[in-house]
Amino acid sequence: MTTTTDRVPTIFADARALHADALRLLEAGDIRDAAEKAWCATKRATDALITARTGVEPEFSPDTTRGLVRMAAADSAINSLVGRYYSRQGHLHGTCFYLGDCEPVDEVHRRIRQTADYITDAMRLAGHSDAA
Repeated sequence: MTTTTDRVPTIFADARALHADALRLLEAGDIRDAAEKAWCATKRATDALITARTGVEPEFSPDTTRGLVRMAAADSAINSLVGRYYSRQGHLHGTCFYLGDCEPVDEVHRRIRQTADYITDAMRLAGHSDAA
């Protein structure tokens, strides 16, 4: 029988694949879609962390946000993810993707590239050194 936590490596692998898509789109000059893929990678990595820690996979984005904030309140090690999560949610997802305002471009590029670090940190906090 498969438990929810058995999905954690798969969810992290999804986050890695989304980030790879973001980098590919960025190299192709599609910053807007790259920003959205990086946001999706961030959300999936956070979903995996929440699933690993609670046994419950978030269904919707607000569930992910609430879960991250609750975990950070209970575990200071997770605090480092909160600002980075909101930065990607607001700037990459909201401002760049939805509004089409991807300025300053260097900051958008940095956030997209550094999403790999976010995923790695979420994996470490989840007790997973590698995604399937």
